[in-house]
Amino acid sequence: MKYIVQISRVLVGVLFIISGFIKLDDPLGFSYKLEEYFGADVLNLEFLMPYALGISVIVVVYELILGVFLLIGYKPKFTIWSLLLMILFFTFLTFYSAYFDKVKDCGCFGDAVKLTPWGTFTKDVILLVLILILFVGIKYIKPIFKNLPTTIIALLSFVVSLWFGYHVLMHLPVIDFRAYAIGKNIQDQIAIPEDAAKPVSEYTWTFNVNGENQEFVTNGSYPKVDGEFIGVETKVIEEGYVPPIQDFTIESDGENHLDFFLNEDKLLIVTVYAIPKAEEQGLSKLKSFTDLAITKGYTVIGITASGPDDIEQLKQDYNLNFEFYSSDEKVVKTIVRSNPGVILFNKGTVTDKAHWNDFEDIEL
Repeated sequence: MKYIVQISRVLVGVLFIISGFIKLDDPLGFSYKLEEYFGADVLNLEFLMPYALGISVIVVVYELILGVFLLIGYKPKFTIWSLLLMILFFTFLTFYSAYFDKVKDCGCFGDAVKLTPWGTFTKDVILLVLILILFVGIKYIKPIFKNLPTTIIALLSFVVSLWFGYHVLMHLPVIDFRAYAIGKNIQDQIAIPEDAAKPVSEYTWTFNVNGENQEFVTNGSYPKVDGEFIGVETKVIEEGYVPPIQDFTIESDGENHLDFFLNEDKLLIVTVYAIPKAEEQGLSKLKSFTDLAITKGYTVIGITASGPDDIEQLKQDYNLNFEFYSSDEKVVKTIVRSNPGVILFNKGTVTDKAHWNDFEDIEL
C-alpha cells in the first residue's frame, strides 16, 4: 500500500502542477472557458461571469500549489482534502458537460492539449481514484524536508505562482500554444490536407411504416423504405481532421477579405475584441504606434466584434488612421490575449505580437 500511495502521490502532484502551470500561463484563456461554464447553456450562473478572470487565477494558482504541496508533503490532511473536494467538483462538472454535450473542450490543459468531453471525464475519474488512494493512505505521506524548508518551499510556490499569473496578464503568455503563435502560418493552419481523415457520421431515419414508427440506421444514404418519412437524427462517430483555425474572417459589407490581407508582406492587425471593454491606456497608445507602422510601410487594419457605432466612436476619440473590419469575438480573443493587442504578419506568417503594455518592444 505504501508504494501505491507514493506512486499516486507523484502522478497526482505532477499532473496538477502541469495542468495548473499551463492554465496559469494563459489565465485569460481559462477565464473565457469559465464564462462558457457560467453561461445559461451550462450552469446558468451568469452572475459569476464578471468575476471569471479573478476566479480563474484563484483556481489555477490553487491547483498548482496543491500539486507542489502534495509532492513536498506540506500539510497532508489539508492538501488531500482540498484535492478530493476539487476533483469531486470537476468530475461532476465534466460529466454534466459531456452527458449533455455542453462544452466541447474543458480547458483542463489550456490550448496545449485538447480533450473530448468524455476524455476529460475519464481523466477526472482516474484522478479521483488516485486521490482516494491518497486519502486512504494519508499516513504514508510525509514531508520530504524538515519543517522550515518545507514551509519556505510552500510559501515560495504560492508567491511565484501569483507573480507569474500577474506577469502574463500584464504581457502575454510565456508559451503560446495557440494556432496564432509567432512563427505559425495562418493559411497552413486553415488548410485541410488531401489525405486528412474524413468525418464519420451515423444517421437514424424515422419512418411511419403501416402506422408504426420505425428507425433505420445508415452511414448517410437515404434508406429505401416504403413508408412516410418522419425525421432524421445525425450522430458524429468520428470528427475526422479539424484544422487548428476554422473561423477566422476579416469581413466588411458581408465580404471576407482574409486571403487578400494574408498576402501582404507587411501587415499589422490591431485586435480589439470588444471596444467598450478595451483598456483606455492601451487605446491611447494606438495612434502613435499605428502611425509609425504606416510610415514604415505596413498595411494597418483593425478587427473587432463590436458594431459600426462603436468603431466610429473609437476612431474619432483616438484619431485613428486605419479601418476596422468585423471578426468573431472568440477568434479575436484567441489571436492576442490583450484588449487591445497587435499582431504582425508577413505573407500570412505571424512574425510578432504584443500586449498593449509592450507596444514599444515591437520592432517595425
